[in-house]
Amino acid sequence: MIVRFLGLVGLSWCLGFAAFMLLLPVPLAANTTDAIVVPTGGAGRIDRGIAVLQAKQARRMLVTGVAPGVRAVDLAREYRTPQSLFACCIDLGADAVDTRSNAEETAAWVKTHGYRTVRLVTSDWHVPRARMELSAAMGPGVLVLGDGVPSTPRLGTLVNEYNKLILRRVALWLGVGG
Repeated sequence: MIVRFLGLVGLSWCLGFAAFMLLLPVPLAANTTDAIVVPTGGAGRIDRGIAVLQAKQARRMLVTGVAPGVRAVDLAREYRTPQSLFACCIDLGADAVDTRSNAEETAAWVKTHGYRTVRLVTSDWHVPRARMELSAAMGPGVLVLGDGVPSTPRLGTLVNEYNKLILRRVALWLGVGG
């Protein structure tokens, strides 16, 4: 009986992982949202966020999880973006250190500005969990659209992210840490 149960759990995990890998989010088309949020940590994320902002597909952008001491002028220079765009339309959040605190920092920012739609720009493998965390932190009044930045993660990264997704989803269902 226990062996069958464990076999069923293992098979379920494998099928879920296959679906997770096959259904990695892709970049959104020309959807317009009130705001963009970009958690730091992956190549191409900030570039994608700036491109979407410059295409006028959102009014403002938050880069969450910025290292202490990093200034807007530093990022403008790094990403070859006019300082004026940072001055008017890009906020830097330095309070977050992980996906969950990115969501909390973003939720406070979204509430302050009264936004109703948010484009989450992050690595394709990170979108499902980051979107889940962000939606949980903001509640049902805000629509979160995932915009996956294509990447080539290692298998270990995908397995680790899938396990985090499952564990965090269970924790949210149980009302733990939500």
